[in-house]
Amino acid sequence: MANTLEVLKIKEAFPALNAKKIDQVNNIIKGNPKPKPRIQMTTKGPSRKQIIILMSGENNSAFMKNSFLHVININRHLKNAKSEVLVDYIQSDPLDITIITNKVSQQSDLQIIDQYVKNSNNINAL
Repeated sequence: MANTLEVLKIKEAFPALNAKKIDQVNNIIKGNPKPKPRIQMTTKGPSRKQIIILMSGENNSAFMKNSFLHVININRHLKNAKSEVLVDYIQSDPLDITIITNKVSQQSDLQIIDQYVKNSNNINAL
């Protein structure tokens, strides 16, 4: 009922408008906005571009002190193995470090990264 009253008021105020224009004006007045576009992201499981290595807090902080050097060194080892995977950055969490790569890592790439982290001077193996 309210909708028809509004349409009649618009028709009285603007008698030259056709029905389509009256509906458009009514929709603007009612505030019938179009839905805002939103980013929709869907993933099925992890992207496997993350390599999570569990370690103690002491080892974590010691390893992260020179994380930029570790990125350079790991990338050098991967390049020597003719891998297309490169490490973008290393992120620290309380219980682990996460190594983010540019592509999905193969098992051989994971072994190279694992050996590098285990043989790092900053890591206490115990």
